[in-house]
Amino acid sequence: MSDKHLVCQGAKCQCKFSEAPQTDVLKVKTQKKTFLNEKSGSKKLLATNKDIGQTLEKNTFGKCKLQPTSSGNLPCQAVITQWTGFYEKVTLEENKGNPLLEDSKGTCPIGGPDCISITNHGQQGEGTKAQAKKGNNAAQNQANPVFKDFNDSETQNEKNYIQ
Repeated sequence: MSDKHLVCQGAKCQCKFSEAPQTDVLKVKTQKKTFLNEKSGSKKLLATNKDIGQTLEKNTFGKCKLQPTSSGNLPCQAVITQWTGFYEKVTLEENKGNPLLEDSKGTCPIGGPDCISITNHGQQGEGTKAQAKKGNNAAQNQANPVFKDFNDSETQNEKNYIQ
């Protein structure tokens, strides 16, 4: 698992049977306690294999190639019935689910097993004071010249901040 990211709310999913490659955003509806990669713990809920059903923002990937009609393909009505490739070594207490990984696949009743993939895991890094203190001061000053010295005390950093 060390090379794979965990998936959270906001992850982008795509169906291989979409007429034109279109993504939809994953919404976590099965738990409210475990968050990923954010200081405030309010947006990035950990997604699990229990996040099934209509668990996407729009619940569609556009038009479905597997539903042709004489006037064109019918619209997709995305319903995830199960996930495969999740992390089995961890189980959340709240929903008894296992975390999804960026290479987990979803099953749709029309597209079949593993037709839905995750194109973006949804995590987004947030810098913290502790990370700044661990970093290379010269490199950080080049990347962000607003601060003179990232390794100074918090008070010194506030003095160096240009408003």
